[in-house]
Amino acid sequence: MNPLTSIFFTNSFETLFFFGFLFIVLSVVIIDLKVIGRQSHSISFREAIIWTLVWICLAMLFYLFLRFRGEYIHGIGLSDHPTSVADQIRDNVAAYHPSVKIEDITDENVILNLYRKNLALEYLTGYLIEYSLSVDNVFVIIMIFMAFGILNKYYKRVLFWGILGAIVMRFLFIFLGAALISRFEIVLYMFGGFLVYTGIQMFRTRNKIKEIDTKNHPVVKLASRYFAVYPRNVRHHFMIRKRGKIFVTPMLIVLLVIEFSDVIFAVDSVPAIFSVTKDPFIVFFSNIFAILGLRSLFFLLINIMDRFRYLKHGLSVLLTFIGFKLILHTWLEEIGFTTAMSLYVVMAILGISILASLLSPMNKNASS
Repeated sequence: MNPLTSIFFTNSFETLFFFGFLFIVLSVVIIDLKVIGRQSHSISFREAIIWTLVWICLAMLFYLFLRFRGEYIHGIGLSDHPTSVADQIRDNVAAYHPSVKIEDITDENVILNLYRKNLALEYLTGYLIEYSLSVDNVFVIIMIFMAFGILNKYYKRVLFWGILGAIVMRFLFIFLGAALISRFEIVLYMFGGFLVYTGIQMFRTRNKIKEIDTKNHPVVKLASRYFAVYPRNVRHHFMIRKRGKIFVTPMLIVLLVIEFSDVIFAVDSVPAIFSVTKDPFIVFFSNIFAILGLRSLFFLLINIMDRFRYLKHGLSVLLTFIGFKLILHTWLEEIGFTTAMSLYVVMAILGISILASLLSPMNKNASS
């Protein structure tokens, strides 16, 4: 195996599964853009609901795959390995899933079932964390579009390319982060402290409206320095040729600003999933399904964002909880704090913030 590849993949089956997964995901996204949504149009609330449900269903199908065949992502049981399936699982658990207690179990079927169940729960918990944190990202994207005056019918195209860029960036963040954690455990404590700080800061600024300075944004300044920027958008084009010279349009600048924003959010969200699992594959899969649902979530929330006034409170509490979980991970493992317990806490925090928002809706007169 290539030395560079071996940093991330331990066997050929992992490599095959990973790139097969990426191929399927990219195929679905391209079909969505080029076939289903080839005409630029404004996404209706009904269409946004349908696509949100489609992506959630796909994410849940992957959950079921992990629940019943999760060992396949690491090639366990698929190769002529010199050790038994139970021993392969024990090696994987020791590396990535220390909370799974299988040392004293001898029945291979019991070990396999516990392993699959834990993988599925880690994925589901990570997916919920990522999907909920994406809400804050959506609010920023909405403000970016409004600040730069992008027409509603071009939102989908910009978000499509933004998602492709996000997939590449998350791959780098996650697998390099996993490599650092495997070598330096102190990185987990650093992640934890950063998330606690971020959660507290989010709570302190929960009612402040962030404004996008389109002229002084660092991405805008950088792009203007190295590219010829056309003064207005030209339909859906990112680049145009005028009088033999290539110009970038404001729409490309918006895309770059969105990618920059996603990098900032990845600094929060990627460490958050490492509080649930150290398995880079589970972290990546949960991240990607949350990102894929981001676009439909955007069109859904743009219509109802004012109804969830306490969601930011919930997200700040969620980040703080995750941060403390990373800092105290050794102690929590010793007292038997399981992945299922993490899932219950995450669901409780999100459920309470959403329920509080619905029971105490924002006063329209006060907000206007």
